[in-house]
Amino acid sequence: MAPFKRRTFLATAAATAASATATAAPASAVGSHDGPADPWPLDSVARLLAMPEAGRGIDWLRSALQVAVGLELSTIPPYLCGWWSIRDRGADAARLIRRIIDDEMYHLGMVCNLLVAVGDRPRIRAAAPTYPGPLPGGVRAGVTVYLSGLTRSYVHDVMMAVEAPEEPLALRDSAPPTIGAFYGAVLECFMTVAPQLSARGQLNAHIGSDELRPIETLLDVERSIDIIREQGEGTSSSPADSFADDHPAHYYAFGEIYHGRQLQQTDAGWTFTGAPVPFPDARPMARVPAGGWPRPSAPVQQLLHRFDTTYTTLLDSLDAAWGEGGPPSLGAAIHAMRSLEEPAVRLMETKIPGTHSTYGPQFHALP
Repeated sequence: MAPFKRRTFLATAAATAASATATAAPASAVGSHDGPADPWPLDSVARLLAMPEAGRGIDWLRSALQVAVGLELSTIPPYLCGWWSIRDRGADAARLIRRIIDDEMYHLGMVCNLLVAVGDRPRIRAAAPTYPGPLPGGVRAGVTVYLSGLTRSYVHDVMMAVEAPEEPLALRDSAPPTIGAFYGAVLECFMTVAPQLSARGQLNAHIGSDELRPIETLLDVERSIDIIREQGEGTSSSPADSFADDHPAHYYAFGEIYHGRQLQQTDAGWTFTGAPVPFPDARPMARVPAGGWPRPSAPVQQLLHRFDTTYTTLLDSLDAAWGEGGPPSLGAAIHAMRSLEEPAVRLMETKIPGTHSTYGPQFHALP
């Protein structure tokens, strides 16, 4: 496979997005959501983008970044379920998904730092989504995000559908907002308003292979939003740019799992015709129904409660980390995150009576 840099690669891929994105089209065609109402108004991003640019000030920016917190948080539970379900963590698919989870946690950290930089604080627990349901803010309209073990349909209908790239030449005024377009508007507002940025209360931490750093200048803002967009939530349309990185964006990484082949550049363009990416053996976690598992046995209920208690601690610790708790609270959140895996896998190894499928975590934040 020919070497590439992310911006150039994404620009090339965006030029052929009509065929690439069509792979995820069925997910975008879902007409209804079968979960509880989205905690954010379904058209909140559309309303934010409908605001004339002259009216977009610091309050607009803070509102937009709060929605971004929900967007970044919403991708982590479904990706974790897919990763936890894979039996062999050394499998190519497991490594791809784990990298993407690290990216999403890094994105969440950057958005939280951006929000603190403009004098607000993230409300992470309030933004925790309910599954199944839509993405926060009304982006990717029609996509229902649910929790399940890894299957090809799950990769296609959830993972690829969430990360599907923008199609700049195909967008119309009536089209539902995309994550990439939303972040583009946030960046434009930063550049127009040029708010005073404060590093006080921002966090510095290593997340995966990335380092979360305080955002102190508009160049820092631009870099952060470029990373978020180009690692999966939206593509660049400028082929002249370069962004050194040897990993494909999230949509295309998930595409490698779905198609069973690595992405490579050919005379026909970028195609999934490279080296094999075997689909991994996965625990058969069933799709979590709306409202959670009905009438679970006492042992299953205990595992579910243990998981949800730890998940609630994770959310509360993240809220505190960007509040008065600082780095110690972030450390507590990291510990809680690691503690989620054991009860999750135990649930995924517990059969649902009368089926060949197993339970899995519900990601319910406790009152």
